[in-house]
Amino acid sequence: MPLTWLQVEQFRCLQGVELELDPHFNLFVGPNASGKTSLLEALFFLGRGRSFRTRRLENLIRQGQKAFVIVGRTGPGPGSTLGIRGSREGTEIRISGRAAQSAAELAEYFPPQVIDPEIHKLLEEGPGRRRRFLDWGVFHVEHAFLPTWQRYHKALRQRNAALKQELPDGAIAVWDPELGEAGEALHAQRQAYLARLNEPLARVGQRLLGLDVGLVYHRGWPEDLGLPESLKRDLDRDRRYKATQHGPHRADIVVRVEGHAAKDRVSRGQQKLLAAGLTLAQLELQESDRPGRAALLLDDPAAELDAANLGRLLDCVRGLSTQLIVTSLSANVAGLPEGGGMFHVEQGTIRPA
Repeated sequence: MPLTWLQVEQFRCLQGVELELDPHFNLFVGPNASGKTSLLEALFFLGRGRSFRTRRLENLIRQGQKAFVIVGRTGPGPGSTLGIRGSREGTEIRISGRAAQSAAELAEYFPPQVIDPEIHKLLEEGPGRRRRFLDWGVFHVEHAFLPTWQRYHKALRQRNAALKQELPDGAIAVWDPELGEAGEALHAQRQAYLARLNEPLARVGQRLLGLDVGLVYHRGWPEDLGLPESLKRDLDRDRRYKATQHGPHRADIVVRVEGHAAKDRVSRGQQKLLAAGLTLAQLELQESDRPGRAALLLDDPAAELDAANLGRLLDCVRGLSTQLIVTSLSANVAGLPEGGGMFHVEQGTIRPA
């Protein structure tokens, strides 16, 4: 269900923010450094339990304060209430009054996606960012994914600990069956998801760039071996590095344009559109399986795109059924939806227009 009410206290420059949100479209207008991106960051944190700008929790706490609080309500009527308190000691998450077991529970109620000026890093940076993108998508369409992912990473931590301690071969290999079984199941779930994602991505790629766009998945171990066999064969290499070198934790996805790796074929502006297209395709697939829950956070889309590319992006965005929350320097951005809620942002204060 869409987010209908939000309260933010002591998060970056924001304090005393309380908003009634439109379930379809909300526009936040203000100058640079006024708190617009901080608002999107707070919304993202409410649904993901982390920031899209920093890994350091203390950076999110308003200067001179001990903690921040973000509370939101989804759905009509009483709906569900999500709450997060973040301090230097960590985060506390509550859902409708009960303590959550993990941040993953938040996404059952409010799973946001963000397109910001740094979106091109999805293509430019290492495979870790792309694996997170991939796993976020699988998580929303495959109910067995989270326990499989947790099972795999638990076995991986144990095997890596044995490697670091330089234990005998038998003490390391004891983890191979569990790691192999969970890893191959994780690979199968990712592969099935990517097969579905390629269809909406192809459509979005044509609309945004007029190019054929697709994904190629590298699973993280040799194609001619099962994962248990690969772990056994390369044990000596793992011992040298004191870490497991093969498995889904080494996987990557390569974005291809007209049959070639996109990173080497498109400009920076096209990279931004392409990475945005990946996000939009993932949202489309997410909404087709579990409609009415997701939100797209769009940070100042006019800042780095020319009028033609901005028009193409917003044309794709308008076709989504997700809740849309946009920031902008100006209220006059051609192509944005009409109606909805509008707010002014200035020096950390937000008020309805």
